[in-house]
Amino acid sequence: MLSPNDKMLGKLDPFYQPSVSKQKTSAEIISEARNALRTVRTQRPFTPQEAQRKLFGPASSRTSENRPPSSFSLHASSFESSDSRPISGTRLSPLELKPKVPASPTREEDSCFSFPKPPVDPAKIRRVSNARARLFRAASQRALLPDRSLPPSNSKKTVESKETVMMGDSMVKINGIYLTKSNAICHLKSHPLQLTDDGGFSEIKEQEMFKGTTSLPSHLKSGGDQGKRHARASSCPSSSDLSRLQTKAENIETVCAACTQLHHALEEGNMLGNKFKRRSILLKTLCKLVDVGSDSLSLKLAKIILALKVSRKNLLNVCKLIFKISRNEKNDSLIQNDSILESLLEVLRSEDLQTNMEAFLYCMGSIKFISGNPGFLNEMISKGAVEILINLIKQINENTKKCGTFLPNSGHLLVQVTATLRNLVDSSLVRSKFLNISALPQLCTAMEQYKGDKDVCTNIARIFSKLTSYRDCCTALASYSRCYALFLNLINKYQKKQDLVVRVVFILGNLTAKNNQAREQFSKEKRSIQTLLSLFQTFHQLDLHSQKPVGQRGEQHRAQRPPSEAEDVLIKLTRVLANIAIHPGVGPVLAANPGIVGLLLTTLEYKSLDDCEELVINATATINNLSYYQVKNSIIQDKKLYIAELLLKLLVSNNMDGILEAVRVFGNLSQDHDVCDFIVQNNVHRFMMALLDAQHQDICFSACGVLLNLTVDKDKRVILKEGGGIKKLVDCLRDLGPTDWQLACLVCKTLWNFSENITNASSCFGNEDTNTLLLLLSSFLDEELALDGSFDPDLKNYHKLHWETEFKPVAQQLLNRIQRHHTFLEPLPIPSF
Repeated sequence: MLSPNDKMLGKLDPFYQPSVSKQKTSAEIISEARNALRTVRTQRPFTPQEAQRKLFGPASSRTSENRPPSSFSLHASSFESSDSRPISGTRLSPLELKPKVPASPTREEDSCFSFPKPPVDPAKIRRVSNARARLFRAASQRALLPDRSLPPSNSKKTVESKETVMMGDSMVKINGIYLTKSNAICHLKSHPLQLTDDGGFSEIKEQEMFKGTTSLPSHLKSGGDQGKRHARASSCPSSSDLSRLQTKAENIETVCAACTQLHHALEEGNMLGNKFKRRSILLKTLCKLVDVGSDSLSLKLAKIILALKVSRKNLLNVCKLIFKISRNEKNDSLIQNDSILESLLEVLRSEDLQTNMEAFLYCMGSIKFISGNPGFLNEMISKGAVEILINLIKQINENTKKCGTFLPNSGHLLVQVTATLRNLVDSSLVRSKFLNISALPQLCTAMEQYKGDKDVCTNIARIFSKLTSYRDCCTALASYSRCYALFLNLINKYQKKQDLVVRVVFILGNLTAKNNQAREQFSKEKRSIQTLLSLFQTFHQLDLHSQKPVGQRGEQHRAQRPPSEAEDVLIKLTRVLANIAIHPGVGPVLAANPGIVGLLLTTLEYKSLDDCEELVINATATINNLSYYQVKNSIIQDKKLYIAELLLKLLVSNNMDGILEAVRVFGNLSQDHDVCDFIVQNNVHRFMMALLDAQHQDICFSACGVLLNLTVDKDKRVILKEGGGIKKLVDCLRDLGPTDWQLACLVCKTLWNFSENITNASSCFGNEDTNTLLLLLSSFLDEELALDGSFDPDLKNYHKLHWETEFKPVAQQLLNRIQRHHTFLEPLPIPSF
């Protein structure tokens, strides 16, 4: 007669019990999360680094006709002769008395001369005087374009002048460089820059510069065409050519040093900005030096020009100048040494967006280029680049919402901003800043407003695909309820654009991986399941069309190849389906959807683990989650035997992950009597017992679950004696039980079912296994021994929970049963002597 406890445990629930309405304990919730419904992982879509630095890469949806150029020519003549701040828009009243115009100005720049009144404050006088004195020493001790040292053989010809200039055929030779007359004037007018006594700038007269000229070589008198000059440049240089090149390099280095001193002097003298009265003349001089063509010098010039707060065309051109230089990765060290990043960020921080949209575009292009260099990461973060860029996105969003239309070039600018942020979000510091300044809603708004701009949407999707790989960022985006409708709209709009769709689906997989509320919110969006089904059908067809006939696949079919673009979308999509199926309100709906289930089964039909391992495993995991729900209209239940047949090819594979997923599905399906018959008829149970030797906790756990369900049927309990099944279960309990009380509980339940009609423990389990069970169960039920502190302290409560609620009740009853039906041998009498 069975005791009350035996009666209570006489009919144990089969493996993978369906969800019920009663309140579950924490142990049951944890068990279900491990045993039945599981999330699926996958890798983030890979974005290759662009080979060339351009505003828009080769994958851009923009055509060459509707996007700003990445290549252009830029000269001193591109800059405006005068520069002032943008007009205020207020109309001024006319003056009653017209000022007198100078009688005969000798040069255009003479009209700009206006001598400042000396400051009253003595401290200011000293500060300005010191700055001017330093600038005077820089200009007097080192000319901006210093004289080159000529070879001794030519020294007599240059006694009259260290620079040789010839005006006869409109060509001049300056420091070994041949220039046209117009270029020479610009070149030389900027050369002898000196400070006057009152702190202003003066220039040596043009006539004085061109004294002591000599004749040009005959082959240069015609000026030569571009092709001849190129041919000469590509030929072997003579010793004089090398000398000229060395001298030019020395000259450029000297001018760069002078520019640095000039910038420091202007800064110390409070002459930066747009209030400096000699600013116009200085800007002309600096702009003329752009034609020298040196990247290092151009960066020095650009830094000073930006510091002088130029506007309009000049601001655009100086941003273009920096953009051209930053396109060459070799110039990154120059950019870093000159702190150009700070100047560029200042443009974005202080200038007006609407007025300078094109300048912002090239400014951001430069920042995007250098953001791809890890060496700039800390500098960009410390100088507030993240906050500046998010604020820029906010301005664009607000302008678009306010005006109802896009600002010119705003989409182009957003591409640069979002591409830069994409490069930065790998840093944990940047991710925390994103959360602190609520950047995610701004990015969602930009994506929503510019959903017709594929480049903008793709860049933001790349940002989200990186961010949602981290729990805190994923939670923040999941809480923004409008994101689900936005992502579904993008899938519908760009259904065949793989590079965008694969990232959107990856983001949805991340959002639904850990957050049950996200699963519910997504499923409640209008036509969410239909959108996923439509996407599945689209890329399933694309994948089918890309398949080669069986005869053309070869012996090593698709070995070690990465997934195709279509397969990658299907991998991410099946992951989303597996994740949302965990929600009890969504799982039964998916299980009853013939389109979803049909495509999953078709995937298992035509795909093998050798074709695409991750897709097959994800599809099997999705079927596993759907098979958990025992509902009447479940397509999974209707096709359970066909699914079991499909799983056989996974069981006989050499892929342990594929085997594990197949065993998990059998664990759910084996609750059905017909499937149990299928398992025994096809000797699947022998395979399950063989898996107990794997010494892998998850594999042993799942295999033991299938055996447990088989032992519910009294007629099938005898199979445990085939192939040493009892011994394997006992060994599994001994080896893995102390670290996995859930697994130990399953072993005990299986042995309990097997021994239901026990009359003798030894005849049921065998002498050796019976004694082993008695020792193991006694020690496992001793709390001190079972929880001896060998576990990780953080996991000790977890182990104790499962030991108390799952393992202990079943193990105690099994031990009691074995002890009651175990025949102990009588001890031998002690012999007498």
